[in-house]
Amino acid sequence: MSSTNTAPSLSTATVTGGKSGKAPGDHLDKPTRRKKPRDKPERVNWGTTIVLFLCTVTVLLPLYVTIMMAFKTSSQSVDGNAFSVPTPISVQGFIDAWQLTDAPVGFAISVFVTAGTVIITILVASAASFAIIRNWHKRLFKWSFFYLLGAMFIPFPVVALPQIQLTGRLGLDNPIGVVLLASMFQLSFSVLLFTAFLRSIPMELEESARIDGASTWQVFWRLVFPLLAPMSATVGIFAFLYAWNDFMMPSLIISDPALQTLPVRQNLFQTQFSSNYNVAFASYLMAMAPAIIAYLFAQRWVMEGVTQGAVKG
Repeated sequence: MSSTNTAPSLSTATVTGGKSGKAPGDHLDKPTRRKKPRDKPERVNWGTTIVLFLCTVTVLLPLYVTIMMAFKTSSQSVDGNAFSVPTPISVQGFIDAWQLTDAPVGFAISVFVTAGTVIITILVASAASFAIIRNWHKRLFKWSFFYLLGAMFIPFPVVALPQIQLTGRLGLDNPIGVVLLASMFQLSFSVLLFTAFLRSIPMELEESARIDGASTWQVFWRLVFPLLAPMSATVGIFAFLYAWNDFMMPSLIISDPALQTLPVRQNLFQTQFSSNYNVAFASYLMAMAPAIIAYLFAQRWVMEGVTQGAVKG
């Protein structure tokens, strides 16, 4: 009788797992839950922050002084306090700078030189980069790329005298000669940017166009060149800043003072009227305004072109 009563109790205990309702060994099959560590707050890199802050100050502080001095009167500009706010605000400095430097003519010549440099740089550099990348297996194109990279390290003052003599003999001692030379000096850096971007464009796109009967010229202008729009914007803004702010090349190449660009005219103006600080700073502010506006509008394409060209797709 005792053995008969014991068996059901053991069987029930085995099935039900005792009071807990769990079979023996169930705790070995299910992993224990661990608490996830809380996300630690990111640490501020104070060294980088301080460096960036100092760099920002070095740019914004001179810009602030330029704006304040430009809107001062002649007596306020020589009071020895360049950081003071002009009271009252005067625009006479801009009027005098516009007249004394013959600003309309200087602006027109600078726009011509800058626009010509940007257009020629984009067209020539993009075509040369396409030829180099698609013929990289050929020694001539590969060494042409390295030759352009080497030319990037040659500054203009090193070759200034031969360039002056050459442009004078060819009758290019004018803004047209400056456009050609500025475009050639921008070619090395522009080819470097374009080649990096072209490596991210898949060859399958060109192969499909060639299957449809497109020539090399059609492949470049109808397919590849539109895809280079972000990098073309990047190259264009760099060429714009270089050509608009360049002082040395126009001053040495252009022989006629009446055809000088705006930066050269400002130097002549500053030498002749060195005591009119408000007029000088007003002239500087008018000259730098187009470059600042152009960069503010084009900086999105600049960053997009640089980042896309840095990573191969």
